[in-house]
Amino acid sequence: MTISSVKIPDSSMAREVTEIVRDTAGELLFNHSSRVYLFGAMAGERRGLTYDAELLYTAAMFHDMGLTEPHRSKTARFEVDGANAARAFLQRQGISQHDMDTVWTAIALHTTPGIPEHMHPVIALVTTGVEMDVLGIGYEAYSDAEREKITNAFPRPAHFKEEIIQAFYEGIRHRPETTFGNVKADVLADKEPGFHCGNFCSIIRNSPWKG
Repeated sequence: MTISSVKIPDSSMAREVTEIVRDTAGELLFNHSSRVYLFGAMAGERRGLTYDAELLYTAAMFHDMGLTEPHRSKTARFEVDGANAARAFLQRQGISQHDMDTVWTAIALHTTPGIPEHMHPVIALVTTGVEMDVLGIGYEAYSDAEREKITNAFPRPAHFKEEIIQAFYEGIRHRPETTFGNVKADVLADKEPGFHCGNFCSIIRNSPWKG
C-alpha cells in the first residue's frame, strides 16, 4: 500500500508487525501508530534522509505497545516497555544488535523532545510522527490532501484527542512514579486532580547529602 508517496513495507516481518499490533493494541492505537509511520516517513522524504523503512515501521507500530495489557509492567516507563517488546520481536527475527538498538532507542525516546531530532533518522522520525499526530507539531508542513489521505486510510476519531489521553492514562495510572520528569505526569494530573508529581528540586533538597 502506498499513501501520499509513502509505501508501507510489505515484507513478511512488516506483515507480522501489522498483525501483532492490530491484535494487541486495538483500533485506536493501531491507526495512530500507522499514521505516526506515515507522517514520519513523509518528513523523512522531504528531509532527504536515508533509513531502513522496515525499522521505522517497526518502531512506529510498537511505540505505544507499552500501554497495552500484555506489555505494561508495574515499574518501568511505558516507553521502555514498548521498546522491550519491539526488541524481543526483532530478536526472534534475527535482526542485528545495532538495528535492534536503533528501534529500542526510537521508542524509548519518543516522548523526550529536543533529543531524538539529533539522532539516527529512525529515532528522529518516530518522534516527528508522534508529535504530528498527537500534538499537531508540524501540522502545516503537510497539505490538506496529504493529511486527508492518511486519515482516510487510518481513521482519526472525532474525539481522538480525549481518547488518546485516556489511553495514556489507562496505561500508566498504576505506575505513577514512572512519570517523574516526563510528559506523562501531565496526564495523571489531568485525570487525577489530587495527583502530585515528583519535584526535582525537592529530591535534591531531601537527599542524604549534607550540603
